[in-house]
Amino acid sequence: MTKSLKGAMTALVTPFKKGKLDEEQYAKLIKRQIDNSIDVVVPVGTTGESATLNHEEHKRCIEIAVDTCKDTDTKVIAGAGSNATHEAVDLAKFAQKHGANGILSVTPYYNKPMQEGLYQHYKALANSVDIPVLLYNVPGRTACDLLPQTVYRLFNECENIYGIKEATGSIERCVDLLAHEPNLTVVSGDDAINYPILSNGGSGVISVTSNLLPDQTAMLTHLALDGDFHGAKAINDKLYEINKALFCESNPIPIKAAMYIAGLLNTLEYRLPLTKPSKEHMKKIEEVLKKYEIKGM
Repeated sequence: MTKSLKGAMTALVTPFKKGKLDEEQYAKLIKRQIDNSIDVVVPVGTTGESATLNHEEHKRCIEIAVDTCKDTDTKVIAGAGSNATHEAVDLAKFAQKHGANGILSVTPYYNKPMQEGLYQHYKALANSVDIPVLLYNVPGRTACDLLPQTVYRLFNECENIYGIKEATGSIERCVDLLAHEPNLTVVSGDDAINYPILSNGGSGVISVTSNLLPDQTAMLTHLALDGDFHGAKAINDKLYEINKALFCESNPIPIKAAMYIAGLLNTLEYRLPLTKPSKEHMKKIEEVLKKYEIKGM
């Protein structure tokens, strides 16, 4: 059930037009991911500005992703996270009902639960659905760190919790997780260290950069998973400069700007409190983009 929910995965941006979800553009972006060998698309995560979408918009993004990927080899892991367990459960149930292949659920943010609270939160979430659940740990954003012992507990006690998207930026954390639970699926949540995580036994990446360069991200990931670490590292090194530029401001500000410059987005719109990049950073992104071939424009 979970073997296909690994590999090269894209944390999709959410395009807006005059303040509303641009459904046509969204479907086109997903089709481009499918055409460029991405294994899984991930709608309404951090990169999808889920924190500023209302629940109707959030659910519509899931619907579009599932419908667009239907009858293709590309799967959908739907974002289903909240700082309120009942809201996360509602989103997870919706994702399952509409045909998502799995869910990605970020640790509850702002309210800073203890480890027992995190355990109870994820246990309730996993028990509410039958589809695979991927934990998502990004303490730099949530002020909440899902510690390894809690991950092991959830992995061993909840059948459909199969892995974790690790975005602590710590290679040591990834080593720790896989040393203690070699069957755990560890997914990179930080483009700069995709190769190190994969070479340590990671099972895939959920990438921001692949919105722009899905072909390169897919090739890097697939080479690493096939054991060609030399080839994978060469691509990771090549992508280093763009990976760095795409985090010059808070994600997804730079990636949406880069996609707009590259002609992949018709409009450059964000939901407040996010705003367009500074002129300095916009110029930097423009210069870095000249060094890469953007397919499917």
